Amino acid sequence: MFKKMPGDEAQHLVSTTPDTAVVFRPAVVRTPAFVTLVIFAWRFLAGLVRLLWRHPIASAVVAVPCVVAWLYGWRMSLVLIAAAVTVLALWCSVHRPSFLRLVGWRLLAFWRFVWVYRRHWQAVMVVSGLGRHLRGRDYLPHLVRVRCTSWADVVTVKMLHGQAVKDWADRIDHLAHGFEARSCRVSIARAGRLVLVFPRHDPLVTPLPAMPIPDEVSVGPVMVGAREDGSPWLLNVHGTHVLVAGATGAGKGSVIWSTIRGLLPAVRVGLVQIWALDPKRMELSFGRTLFGDRYAATPEQCADLLDAAVAVMQERADRFAGQQRSHTPTVEDPFVLVVVDEVAFLTAYQSDRALKQRISAALASLTTQGRAVGVGVMAALQDPRKDVLTIRNLFPDKIALRLDESEQVDMVLGDGARDRGALADHISPIPQQGAGVGYVRLEASPDPIRVRAAYVSDADIRAMAEAVAA
Repeated sequence: MFKKMPGDEAQHLVSTTPDTAVVFRPAVVRTPAFVTLVIFAWRFLAGLVRLLWRHPIASAVVAVPCVVAWLYGWRMSLVLIAAAVTVLALWCSVHRPSFLRLVGWRLLAFWRFVWVYRRHWQAVMVVSGLGRHLRGRDYLPHLVRVRCTSWADVVTVKMLHGQAVKDWADRIDHLAHGFEARSCRVSIARAGRLVLVFPRHDPLVTPLPAMPIPDEVSVGPVMVGAREDGSPWLLNVHGTHVLVAGATGAGKGSVIWSTIRGLLPAVRVGLVQIWALDPKRMELSFGRTLFGDRYAATPEQCADLLDAAVAVMQERADRFAGQQRSHTPTVEDPFVLVVVDEVAFLTAYQSDRALKQRISAALASLTTQGRAVGVGVMAALQDPRKDVLTIRNLFPDKIALRLDESEQVDMVLGDGARDRGALADHISPIPQQGAGVGYVRLEASPDPIRVRAAYVSDADIRAMAEAVAA
């Protein structure tokens, strides 16, 4: 009923000589030379078209001088090369950004594709365990594209069938060292394809001065620093809650004061109110005049201020019920931002159990019901463990500054954040290099973003307080 395949007869063979194994050699089907030549020609043409499509600038740099030399001689080719170099040098000196965008980064991408990634691709894939060797063949993920930016190489990869993102996220250290980069980050481009980001240098190594106070009145998003790609870091505080976690000296004050600085024009006209809880009595006390009577330092005062914020929230909820589903800041109903510095002292390390439960209940009410009525919470803490802050998951937007342990990264940013490249435990403890540097995970995206908050000095804070008082 079934066709007998070559080799099925081997089980019926009997050797009459002891100690002599039956050797079976399968039938070999020889491929005609014409078919082999057609296959190689097709692969060559497909690779050539792919090269021209993905790297047109680099291909033209190599092909045009060769064609000119073949048609008109090598002297004309040298003249053409000299003229092209002169024009490109003038272009680069006159308008460097357009030169880099249209020519520079593309040439660098081609060089990195050939000399770094294609050259070491097979070795890195096999040694790291991302490639497979089956039945004498190497199955490797496909290197699709390399794109260069001002600070990193963006590599697009097509995974093997059956691979998962976690297989790559677990090997970011292998990939980084294999391609001579400081780190590696993994994100999903689409089904079956990944984007690997290999930084070439750190654009956030230099501290940022305080951001200028905005001219326009707005409740956000506010500019609090810069992202790794050079774009401004805009933090949204209206309609969300923000958790800032970091060790001592990590720069939590930079995030808090940069946020307040960005909201200052709205505070002046009465569209925003900052309610400050400062149990440490050190960080927020510099700008106490900014908060007026909405400043609390002792645990009892903090509990009373939180209860007042809950009362405002509930009163607005009663008025807004059936009328509106989102909050628009007005002078009558301003956006209320409750800033809590060292929230762990109030929720975990407070000796008065009744007071601790009262504070935890108020914070839980604000983080679960305050967004729709214009009451937001920005909380900062050092220890992100669940028993320290039980409402940790009620903060949609999270910021992880320098942390002491690798496990704390996932506690703050969510499971798998460190595997995707959020190495908050590797941030430098030197203030000039690492203060204010962190990773942000927004509610709309699971991929961490590396940022640095601007440093707001004591003189800047005093100037802000004097400007509001005036």
